Amino acid sequence: VEKALTEAMRRQVLLFVSVSSLFSVFGQISYSVPEEMLKGSLVGNIVKDLGLDLKRLKTGKARLHIGNSAEYIELNKDKGVLLIKERIDRETLCKQTTPCALHFQIILENPIEFYRVTVEITDINDNAPTFKMDSMLFEISESAVKGAKFVLEKALDSDVGINGLRSYSLNPTDNFVLKLNDNAGGEKEVEMVLEKPLDREKQEHLTLTLTAFDGGEPQLSGTVQIHVTVLDVNDNAPVFTQSTYRASLMENTPKGTSLMTVTATDIDEGAHGLLTYSISSNSEGILDLFEIHETSGEVRLIGKIDYETSKHYQLHVKARDQGGLTDSCKILFDIIDVNDNAPIIDLMSTTQSIPEDSTMQTVVAVMNVHDPDSEDNGVVKCFLSESAPFIIENTSNGFYSILTNANLDRERSSEYNITVTCSDEGVPSLSSSVTLTLQISDVNDNPPVFERSSYEAYIVENNTPGLSIFTVRARDADWDQNARVSYILEDSSVNGVPVSSYVSVSADSGVIHAVRSFDYEQIKDFQFHVKAQDGGSPPLSSNVTVKILIQDQNDNPPQVLYPVQSGGSVVAEMVPRSADVGYLVTKVVAVDVDSGQNAWLSYKLQKATDRALFEVGLQNGEIRTIRQVTDKDAVKQRLTVIVEDNGQPSRSATVIVNVAVADSFPEVLSEFTDFPHDKEYNDNLTFYLVLALAVVSFLFITCLVVIISVKIYRWRQSRILYHSNLPVIPYYPPRYSDTLGTGTLQHVYNYEVCRTTDSRKSDCKFGRAGSENVLIMDPSSTGTINNLISVYKLSSRS
Repeated sequence: VEKALTEAMRRQVLLFVSVSSLFSVFGQISYSVPEEMLKGSLVGNIVKDLGLDLKRLKTGKARLHIGNSAEYIELNKDKGVLLIKERIDRETLCKQTTPCALHFQIILENPIEFYRVTVEITDINDNAPTFKMDSMLFEISESAVKGAKFVLEKALDSDVGINGLRSYSLNPTDNFVLKLNDNAGGEKEVEMVLEKPLDREKQEHLTLTLTAFDGGEPQLSGTVQIHVTVLDVNDNAPVFTQSTYRASLMENTPKGTSLMTVTATDIDEGAHGLLTYSISSNSEGILDLFEIHETSGEVRLIGKIDYETSKHYQLHVKARDQGGLTDSCKILFDIIDVNDNAPIIDLMSTTQSIPEDSTMQTVVAVMNVHDPDSEDNGVVKCFLSESAPFIIENTSNGFYSILTNANLDRERSSEYNITVTCSDEGVPSLSSSVTLTLQISDVNDNPPVFERSSYEAYIVENNTPGLSIFTVRARDADWDQNARVSYILEDSSVNGVPVSSYVSVSADSGVIHAVRSFDYEQIKDFQFHVKAQDGGSPPLSSNVTVKILIQDQNDNPPQVLYPVQSGGSVVAEMVPRSADVGYLVTKVVAVDVDSGQNAWLSYKLQKATDRALFEVGLQNGEIRTIRQVTDKDAVKQRLTVIVEDNGQPSRSATVIVNVAVADSFPEVLSEFTDFPHDKEYNDNLTFYLVLALAVVSFLFITCLVVIISVKIYRWRQSRILYHSNLPVIPYYPPRYSDTLGTGTLQHVYNYEVCRTTDSRKSDCKFGRAGSENVLIMDPSSTGTINNLISVYKLSSRS
């Protein structure tokens, strides 16, 4: 055996290389090596044979894809050679199948490439022929005639081809000779033919040696002993009704099924006509699958039939009578395939993640799909179960690639679960599925987008520096660092001043702060640009226009433009005594630098020497007469006009208008030059007002004391009446009125105030009680006691 192994290893290695297109490079290479080579033995140099670069094996992470087979071959990436990893026994690997070959692939990555490698395992003569039986026993009647045939057990040789079984020899050949016949299946049938009649009386037992030889070099052989017992006369051998039986058998036939019955007849009578049936163990494993009933010849299935293991089974059945005569027949079972195997999906290479800007037709996975069934049951088609942007292509026999079929967008879908389903064309169809998870990595392909195309914000003037005005926000559809948005204030100027001196922008939050306090009267609005920039490389950005509108605040009082107030001289407007009602004396002109309702002005007459003579237009500030001027009217009229805006709170300004009621200028001059007299007039008026206030206060305290006294008196009277059981008759003092049972003041008093343009001529008096409940101050105004006190206070101030 060792010599044969050495000779076989010296044979030349067969090399076949073919290159075709699959992804970037696809190659196929074949080697032929003998079995039983030592570990580490060279199979072939793939770098040289495939024209690869040794560095490519390392950078491409070269590896062998064996599938479900045992690993007999290994790849040495440092030398670029294939080596024997485990000793290979061809008989264990392939049994009698020829040729015997190992199929695997060499996978390279970045980019994905693979090469198909076939290593044919050639047979060496390492197995001698063997017999299953230790010895063969024959009982042969002495009446057996010349030419009687006895079927011998065939030898088995695990080797194939020239190393397989070749010839037999029988020794000694005194009574029997060996004859080899070819049967319908092309196999050799070994028969022992009686050449010389037996004589039990001379020799009851014979021992022969059957030797089987193979065709290898050196030639190997195996022997078995044949023991022949010569029986007394039994001159008729069993005969089968058919020499060959044939039947079809489904591979999923259950155990215990009766397959057929073979029949043999023996015309002898008695014990010599009783037959027994048996199956010759001429093939390995047959006795584990089939059995035959000893007496009936019924053949039953006792094992599991698999079409993928063997497509045909051949049984040799022997019928033997009690005299030792036998006959044999052959049973051929053709196995019918059943679709009992789903397609097998073998993922050879997959990609876990690809960027979203990957080009179309990018390979994301390579797989091998095969179905052990035959014909339509083994025809496989693969498809993708989901409508994802991927397609599957059959690149070669049984090999599929999954490729991108559209542009990817991580913002629409960041992950795909790609389900590949492969089904055969059997009835019913069987299928297998596998799901791949593919992550789409982000690329900075989306700029930040503001929530609005432009922004407007309002801020009230006189704000505190650092006040937050509002917030701009931008969204970035990308992920992680590519979606991190920063806000930047674009350089610009407002009225020649950098915009950064007006506002600032928070880089992280987009909050816009006021840098200074704004004045609406100086600047009413301004605009600038804010840029949103992401953190990608290179960064993407977008701009938005922001307009800030300053809202007015009522922070400016009205300013009187006319009449002009001067400290050293007195300006007076002349009104002739002949002026009619509605005569335009003058017009107060005022402005307010605020805007809106803060600048709406109204004019009111605050004080006047004679309120019954003049009025001020509420909206236009025109001072007109409201009655005919008479000779009794004082020449000197002093009007105090208050100008108020409409803000909240409102602001005001006052202006004093001097009016001269005269027909000539000298008369006016004498009146307006007597300023010390005016001071004396003011002092007298103040004195009278204080005196009046003191009198009113005294009266109030007196009334309060009276009310309390009356209350106590009435309470005591009610207590007396209560105890005396007399009717209560209320008593009211004269000139008192009980208001809700609590008042003790006189019913009504009238107060009359008479005022002139000259304070020296004014008068204030108390009148008698009347029926009215108001105080008449003058024909043009009315007021209560509280209003009267207010008037006194105002008069005292003036």
